[in-house]
Amino acid sequence: MSLLPHLHRLPSRVILASASPRKRELLSSLLSPLPALVKGINLEIIPSTFAENLSKDGKTAAAYARLTASAKGKEVFDRCCGEKDKAVLVISADTVVESPAGDVLEKPSNKQHATSMMQQLSGEWHAVHTGVCLMLQSSSGNMIETTFSTTTKVRFAQLSPEVIDAYTDTVEPYDKAGGYGIQTAGLGGSLVEEISGCYFNVVGFPIRSFVQALIELLDKVKDKDDS
Repeated sequence: MSLLPHLHRLPSRVILASASPRKRELLSSLLSPLPALVKGINLEIIPSTFAENLSKDGKTAAAYARLTASAKGKEVFDRCCGEKDKAVLVISADTVVESPAGDVLEKPSNKQHATSMMQQLSGEWHAVHTGVCLMLQSSSGNMIETTFSTTTKVRFAQLSPEVIDAYTDTVEPYDKAGGYGIQTAGLGGSLVEEISGCYFNVVGFPIRSFVQALIELLDKVKDKDDS
């Protein structure tokens, strides 16, 4: 399934509610895939100010990611769009790592925290969950929202204390959920031995699931406008 035949159906304003350079890069390349052949979409970057302080009690890691993504998107929509923008799409996402023990691992706060994460993941399978929220308001003012999550399983190599110590001395772990980025081949990517599922989801944004959800949302808002 490709977004290319549907680019002309997107609203005039498309906003990514995140400061993540990885999400921005993936979405920018998706929305403007062939600049010489098709008019691409100018992606606005408006980071959410949501505190990301939802309680994890009683929630699965995937549900926590979905709820956080939804809260991020709603904060940006209410602050920057609302009823004054009649053609807008707000895209928000949140990625978390679920440890082998089932704990939600977000971004480590210091070296000790990052070291603990690496020790938990070493030699084990874990899950990466990305929650995505899409808020689409048509030119006629009809609003439809959808939220979903995608999960990828990742297995780390067995990490020696020396490797963990050297890795956590770099800047790599501290702006990434679970303390690593798979896309950095010389650093976090070299810790990964195997994955099962969507690679882009581990990078931070599940491209194929997003495209499918967005096309379905465009169809729903069209049906609502036509009714």
